[in-house]
Amino acid sequence: MNKGLLIVVSAPSGCGKGTILEEVLKDKNYYYSVSLTTRKPREGEIDGVNYCFVSNDDFEKLISENRMLEYAEYCNNYYGTRNDIIEEMRENGRDVILEIEVQGALNVMKKCPDAISIFVLPPSVKELERRLRKRGTESDDVINQRLAKAIEEMNSADKYNYIVVNNALEDAIADFKAVIKAEKLKADYAKEILDEVIKNA
Repeated sequence: MNKGLLIVVSAPSGCGKGTILEEVLKDKNYYYSVSLTTRKPREGEIDGVNYCFVSNDDFEKLISENRMLEYAEYCNNYYGTRNDIIEEMRENGRDVILEIEVQGALNVMKKCPDAISIFVLPPSVKELERRLRKRGTESDDVINQRLAKAIEEMNSADKYNYIVVNNALEDAIADFKAVIKAEKLKADYAKEILDEVIKNA
C-alpha cells in the first residue's frame, strides 16, 4: 500500500478555500488535519472539528516530546499540528490535508520535502475585495487589513508546488483534484504498481 500524500493548502481569507475543501473532503480517503490550540473555544466551536482544544501544559508536553509537526504562539496561545496523527494516517494510505497559513506551511515544506503544496488564489485583488464586502460581516478597516495581508501572502505563492485560481468554483475544485491525481501518477509514487506489473510479466 502506498503511503498517503501530505497536502498543504493555503489561501488568503475570502478566496473560497473552505468551500473547495468541503467538496474535496466528501472523498473519505482524505483525512483533514484539525489543528491544536490552547485558546478557549468560541461560541459555536466544536472540539475536534474546528480545533482540538488542549491545555497549555499538554501542548508544551507535545513540543518537548517532539510530536508537533509545526506550531506557533499567537496572542499568548499556542496553535499547531501533531506529527504522530498525520504520520499514522499516511502510513495507513490516507491522504492528509493540512489547511494552514503561509508561515506554518513554509515550515512544513522544509520539514516534509515530500509534501504537496497548493496555494489558492483569487482571480484578482478587486474580486477578493468584492467577496469580502459581500459577506457584510466586517468593517472597512478590517477588510483593508485583510486585503493587505492577502497581498503579503500572495507574494509567497510561488514557493508552493501548485497554484489553483478560484474564479469559477467548479473549475477550482476540478483543478485541485487534478493536482492530486497527477501526483499519484508520478513514477516514484506509483512504484509499487510498476513493480507489481513487471513482477507478473
